[in-house]
Formats: sequence, C-alpha cells, structure tokens
Amino acid sequence: MYTKKARLPILIIIMTLCTGLLSGCDDTPQEPLVFGVIMGSALDDHGWSEAHYEAGTYVEENLENAQMLTFDKLNAADNPNLRVEQVVDTMVTQGAQLIFTVSDDFQDDTDQVAEKYSNVTFINISGDHALDDGSPQNLGNYMGKMEFTTAIAGCHAALATETGHIGYVGPLINNETRRLVNASYLGARYCYEHYRGLDPDTLNFTVAWIGFWFHLPGVTLDPTEVSQNFIDSGVDVLMSGIDTTESIVVAGQRAEQGARVYAIPYDYRNACDLAPEICLGVPYFNWGPGYLEIAEKVQDDVWKKHWTWAEPDWTDINNLETSAAGYLFGPGTSDAWKTDVETYITHLSENHWNGLFVGPLNWQDGTPWLAEGDVATERAIWNTPQLLEGIEVVSQ
Repeated sequence: MYTKKARLPILIIIMTLCTGLLSGCDDTPQEPLVFGVIMGSALDDHGWSEAHYEAGTYVEENLENAQMLTFDKLNAADNPNLRVEQVVDTMVTQGAQLIFTVSDDFQDDTDQVAEKYSNVTFINISGDHALDDGSPQNLGNYMGKMEFTTAIAGCHAALATETGHIGYVGPLINNETRRLVNASYLGARYCYEHYRGLDPDTLNFTVAWIGFWFHLPGVTLDPTEVSQNFIDSGVDVLMSGIDTTESIVVAGQRAEQGARVYAIPYDYRNACDLAPEICLGVPYFNWGPGYLEIAEKVQDDVWKKHWTWAEPDWTDINNLETSAAGYLFGPGTSDAWKTDVETYITHLSENHWNGLFVGPLNWQDGTPWLAEGDVATERAIWNTPQLLEGIEVVSQ
C-alpha cells in the first residue's frame, strides 16, 4: 500500500517568513527531497521491511525537507498483478527523486526502472549490479556486513545450547543467504571450542530453507511448522534468517509449555520484544545512517554510482548514528554468555575477516576453499557458492 506524509507546506511557510524582516533566516532552506521505499513484506513485520521503514523515518527526522513515500507487500501473494515498475511510475509522478528497492528479488526490475527514469536515483538494497560496467549510472547498491553480527549470533547460540544442536530457519538459497549461514556456523564453532572447550566437530548446526524471505502460503514451507519440527528434533537454540518472526514466536510458545529453548531472531532491533524471556539477542541491520548519507548526496546533487558493503562501527556496533549492523543482547542471556560474546566481538573487531573466514575451510561437497591460514577476499565472501562442510541441510 502507498503512504505519503504531507510536509511540504512547512517549507512554504519558512520561505515566506524569511522574505520578511525577521532575523535568523540567513541560511537558504534545502530543496525538498521526496524519496520512496519499496518493500516486499509488510512495513510493520517486525523484521526486514520495518527496519527499512524506520530508516526512512530516520531520514525524515534528520534531513531538512525530506519526505518519504512507501509501498509495502509487493510480492506474488499480496499483489500478484503488480510489479516494481508500476509502483515506481506512481512514485515518480508524486515527485520521487530517490527510490530504495529493498530486496534482491527487485534487483533486475530496479535495473529496468533506472534505465527508464535516468533523472531518478535508484538504490537496490543487497544487490550488486552497480558493479557492472554496463549498468545505469543512476543505480547504486547498499548492504550492511551482517556476516559479522550473524557470526556473533552463532557464537551466542553455541554458548547456550545444551543439546549441541542449533537450528537455522533459512529463506531462499543465494549467495547472500549462504554467506550468512556460513558466518553463523563459523561463529558457533569458534565459541564452542574457545569458550566452552568442546570439540566443534560435535556441534550439530542444521539449516532448513523455507524457499523465500517470508511465508507465501502454497509456495514456501511454513516457518511455524519448520520451527516446531526443529524443536521436536532436539534443537534448543533456534536461529532465524528469514524476514519475519515465526521462529521466536514458536520458541516462546514452546518455552511456556516447559521446553528449554532459546531464540535468536533476525533483521530488526526490537525483535526480542516478542518473547523476551527466551531471546538471547538479535543481529540487526541499522539502515538509517546509510540511507541518510545517500539522501544527503542526492539532495546536494553530488551522488555518484556506487556499491557499498558497510562495516559495523567497531567502536560501538550498537551506535544507531554510525553502525550499519549491530547485535543487541536479549533478556534471555546470562551474564557469563554475554561476557564471552563480548570477548568474541572484540576478536572480530581486531581481526575482521581474518577472524572469521580463515582457512582451512572446505565447501559442503568436500572441495577445498581456503588453505590453512588463508583469508577469504571480500568478493569471494560476497559470491559464496556453497555452504561450508559441516553444516547439515534438512528437508521438512
């Protein structure tokens, strides 16, 4: 659905006052910036889309004369006959100069509308087509390095498990989702060995792919059922990699029935609120600073085509003014687990990829990837072709 906030009359009032005899109006107001945010799921999903919606409100709050347009639920179930181009057409007629398309599922469509509207800046979140020489000059990509914070989540899961079985509810399968699962697994192995003193080869890390970023009835597996099945199979820490909240909801319900189970949701900073007593923590994207930087450059007419994979702010990964990704501890954690996780965060801050994607590592099919001591390049991590050896995939 479309939403639009009427704020432009404020600019007219300010400009009128500043033409009079009042003092204090030396600065010329910025030109209005109308920007759009196109989302696949509901903007109040307590996950991916809500995090982007909050980023848009952050821009409105921090950039003079910025006005957001939104369209959510652009997917085959909720809007089967609607495409990105139609939504963009409407936003452009409403004055949009900048449009964020916030799904890799929108990547090809974003290329097409960027060709169609060369005077509008398009930012596709999580894609990489801006790296292509032949892609439009008004196309950009932005993504946060969530791999670090999902590794932190994996570490936390390994500290909390008593059964030695961690379950990961995954979305569809692509380079992004594989590298996030791999990072979670590597974080879990590291902390299982270094902080618990246990053999990481005995840790059971299992992934179930549902088929999309959120549940599409009749198309994907039901993440509620997948989560139930995981707990029934002995999983006592349930991690989520999908854009919605089924896993933490199920874990909370099962805990109320007496099960010892913890959850680590994904995407959205406040996701622990749904079942705080069993929430260990949440790795989350903080899109606001990146959105604001892009919007400022577009407003000032200095934006240039770019692909950005933004780091957490390692001085404080939960600084909402500076960090692209963070990890927020939940009420379900213990002081001892929190201390070890904080130590692991320091390890990552000091070593970066050298503290995570470092050999020896093999792919799931047994072929070597990194030799002893070798560190993966960023492009190799970005284009992850397989899961790592040791990760189990189940069909449900």
